[in-house]
Amino acid sequence: MLVGEYLSLAAARRWCDVISTDYVANLLERGRARALAEGLPIEFRVADAEALPFDDGAFDTVVSTFGVMFTPNQDRAASELLRVCRSGGQIGLTNWTPDGFIGHLFKTLGKYIAPPAAAKSPLLWGTPARLTEMFGSAAGWIKTEPRHFNFRYRSPEHFLDVFRTFYGPTLKAFAALDIRKQNALEKDLFDLIGRMNKADDGTMVVPSEYLEVVIMKR
Repeated sequence: MLVGEYLSLAAARRWCDVISTDYVANLLERGRARALAEGLPIEFRVADAEALPFDDGAFDTVVSTFGVMFTPNQDRAASELLRVCRSGGQIGLTNWTPDGFIGHLFKTLGKYIAPPAAAKSPLLWGTPARLTEMFGSAAGWIKTEPRHFNFRYRSPEHFLDVFRTFYGPTLKAFAALDIRKQNALEKDLFDLIGRMNKADDGTMVVPSEYLEVVIMKR
C-alpha cells in the first residue's frame, strides 16, 4: 500500500504493508516518529507524486488524502497513481470540492493572490467530471461519494491563527500581501466563517465538503 504520512498510521494499524511518501522530508519525520512510538513497521520515503520511484504495478492500493490534488501537473500525477497500482487494484482519494468550505477559502485567497499561469485548480480533483478525464480510460469503475469534515476550533480567530501559521496556501497568501490587503483578506475570511459556522457559542464548527473517491484500475 502506498499512502501519505498520516493515513499510513491508520493503514499500518490495520495490518497493511505500508510505504508512506511525501515531497517534504520534514513531514515524513513527524510520521516516522509517531510510527516508532506505536511500533508500526512503516517505510517512509521522499517522493514526487509526478514521478513516483516505484515499479509499474507495485501496489495493491494507492491512497492520497488531500495531497495529490495539489500537484502542479494533474494529468501526470494521475498517470503515476495508475502506473504504480496493479491491474485490479484500487486508488483511494479524498479531495476538497469547489463548493465546500475549503473550496470557498481557496476562492477567497484567489481574490488576492493570482494562481500560477495555466495552472489548473486543485479543486478540480473534487469533481467527478475531472476525475473521469484523468482516470476514466484506465478505470474499471470510479465511485464517488460527497462527505463532510467538521473544522472545530476554539473560535474563528483561533482557526485563522492556525491556518496563517501552518496551512501553506493561507500562510503564503498573507506573506505576499501588504498590511492593508492582509486586513482585507482577514475580514473576508471571517465573513466566510460567519456564513458557514454552525456554532453559536463563540467557537467554530464549520463543515467542509470533500469527495471520497475509489477507482478500480482495469
